[in-house]
Amino acid sequence: MPLNTTPVTTPTLSGPQVVIAKPVGPICNLSCEYCYYLDTASIFPTDERYRMRPEVLERYVRGVIDANEGPTVHFVWHGGEPTLAGLDFFRRVVALQEHYLPEGWHCVNNLQTNATLITDAWAAFLAEHHFAVGVSLDGPASIHDRWRRDRHDRPTHERALRGYHLLRQHGLTPDVLCTINAATATAPREIYHFFLDLGVRWLQFIPVVEHDDAGRVREHSVTPEDYATFLITIFDEWIRHDVERLDIQNFLECVNVARGRPVELCVMAERCGQVLAIEHDGSVYSCDHFVTPAYRLGSVNDDLADLLHSPAQRAFGDAKFDGLAERCRSCDVLNYCHGGCPKDRVATGEVNETLNYLCDGYYRVYTHVRPHVERMVALARAGRRPGLIMHELAGDERDARHAFMVAGRNDPCPCGSGRKYKNCCLATLHP
Repeated sequence: MPLNTTPVTTPTLSGPQVVIAKPVGPICNLSCEYCYYLDTASIFPTDERYRMRPEVLERYVRGVIDANEGPTVHFVWHGGEPTLAGLDFFRRVVALQEHYLPEGWHCVNNLQTNATLITDAWAAFLAEHHFAVGVSLDGPASIHDRWRRDRHDRPTHERALRGYHLLRQHGLTPDVLCTINAATATAPREIYHFFLDLGVRWLQFIPVVEHDDAGRVREHSVTPEDYATFLITIFDEWIRHDVERLDIQNFLECVNVARGRPVELCVMAERCGQVLAIEHDGSVYSCDHFVTPAYRLGSVNDDLADLLHSPAQRAFGDAKFDGLAERCRSCDVLNYCHGGCPKDRVATGEVNETLNYLCDGYYRVYTHVRPHVERMVALARAGRRPGLIMHELAGDERDARHAFMVAGRNDPCPCGSGRKYKNCCLATLHP
């Protein structure tokens, strides 16, 4: 399931509440141009059989349960495309979880999929066992199929949408992950309304930033400018019309920041390293964006809590904060951004200093979003629904239109510039 990042939460427990498992490693039935994980195959032997062995699976399931404090234990199944492991594999997953869970505990399984292989049997199984399912969609077919194609260079949108609808028919409400790449960034409104019409209830937008071996940004990556314009355009529609209809994680995390609560998206956290990744062979890595020999912590035979708190993993997590550029440390939206994902940092020209490639885009987005989410928090603290911001903004806009309608030529301009109306906005409207 080729995505540019992973929809995981930052644990609040002492053990690894989330460990991303790759049951078939980087193997996928799609060959998306922007996939960050397909190249992981280069660290394995050429004759590798990409499938988690039964003994590795059992040790993994038991290890995650043992490392958690309960009563809820999270499992994330990722890829590649995890459904390639087959239904019998996941039946074994459920059986092992039931066997090793202490009395009164339960599991939450999250399956992240491109949905092209979802059948009626798959959908029935996932619904029966209450899997949370995330589906990768990049909007309507004309946009999605630009870079999300299969290994025979065929479009995949129709198959992905068929899988999505099968999941819905079985009572599941899939989350959707949509990348912001060079193609999707050009059509924010079209993509947003496509998802609204599809009945999506939870949505996350993920920026694609990939570099070639020479460090140049690849053509499918989003620019900082387009990233900001895309998210701001969608935010302005969402905050005015759809706050109570659609959850967009990018913006709800900003509400968490404004409320002084911990964020769940690791890319927005002050430090990272709280979410381990386990490959099909049982190797455990610091993060699924750093599955390389340098970031191998150990194996499934080790205690996962020990690996999470190991000196190597602590250093990995602290490096995000310790490596912040001076520009970041003095930034007034640092608490929203925290420098973004370390994988996207590039040299600034200063000695030993890096800055996130999307820095200027982040700044525009968070500066634009912040006053609105602070207003939502104020509503909540007053005992009112945060969604009432939609009504308040509509009233603000009506008042603003009225102010312009009644303003005289020599009156102060309603825009607040301090100039006369005739020399300001009126001159713009009637040059």
